[in-house]
Amino acid sequence: MNEDDVSFFRRGLLGWAARNPRPMPWKGEKDPYKIWLSEVILQQTRVEQGMPYYEKFVKAYPDARALAGAPEDEVLKMWEGLGYYSRARNLLNAARYIADERNGVFPDKYEDIRALKGVGDYTAAAIASFAFNLPYPVVDGNVYRVLSRYFALDAATDLSSSKKMFASLAGKLLHPEQPGAFNQAIMDFGALCCTPAQPDCGNCPLKQRCLALVKGSPADYPVRLKKNAKKERFFLYLVVRRGDKILIRKRAGRDIWNGLYEFPFIETTSAGELTETDIRAIFPGEVPAGISPGEPSGFYRQTLTHREITAVFRELIVPDDIHGEYLGEGIFSGCIETDLAGLKKNFAFPAIISGFLKKII
Repeated sequence: MNEDDVSFFRRGLLGWAARNPRPMPWKGEKDPYKIWLSEVILQQTRVEQGMPYYEKFVKAYPDARALAGAPEDEVLKMWEGLGYYSRARNLLNAARYIADERNGVFPDKYEDIRALKGVGDYTAAAIASFAFNLPYPVVDGNVYRVLSRYFALDAATDLSSSKKMFASLAGKLLHPEQPGAFNQAIMDFGALCCTPAQPDCGNCPLKQRCLALVKGSPADYPVRLKKNAKKERFFLYLVVRRGDKILIRKRAGRDIWNGLYEFPFIETTSAGELTETDIRAIFPGEVPAGISPGEPSGFYRQTLTHREITAVFRELIVPDDIHGEYLGEGIFSGCIETDLAGLKKNFAFPAIISGFLKKII
């Protein structure tokens, strides 16, 4: 790749970006906090889905200090519906670090940005280039696709060795004087023109030298390794209700959905339904008199990165005169009671439970 090739690539992308503006609320933003917030929200999230969350977070927490002072449950509730909740917890942890250790001042060096909780190479490069005009290339899914097609690269993008190669290539192409504009241009180009399916090759400013187009096979790029099958898991949730109260608990440990709320549940090896024997077995002693099991729900499903979750919900109606004798042991350990209004307002749930709650609230 000679200087002429590099110049052609840069001119083509920056010219295309000037002709094809993509308005977004964080576009042209120089506040590193807001750029950071937008980039974290857009990890694993479509722009259209992430935009209202960005605006909601900026309004509620206009700077790192404001976010740092928020309770975790509040932040997770604000995040509800986006998934990948570790992003929200990392945001909160990093904001508290900035507030406590940096006197509220966002770091302005790549290495210090990269050291923030939950910030990887891509996010650090985006913040460094957009906020501080530092020459660090962004390499996301759009960039992988553009580079792999333009150079007809057979390297699988999900190998660590390939990622280093793509990062090096992106660094050579990066415009040294306009790193932020170039990074934004290549990402927008991948999102709007060099799309995963049916790329707009006819209007591509790089088509004269795109090797995948020359070979007639843009759809063959980027190359990825075959994904492993997702592990299936089956949850039987008990929706324990006493009057207008309902039983929930905060999920802990290193499993999925850490920090979110849930109903007590039993994990099984298949998507079966609770039997009367199951119900009797879940109580640490005798089943409290008067408990009435409702009909099981249909199947609810949620797909995670490495998991396929199937859930069935079954209500257990508890008489008003039973005041939690069954709490504190077995699957009821750590449970609390809340009313339906509080359930909806104050607690963040995994999407699979939120889907069920829409049917009962």
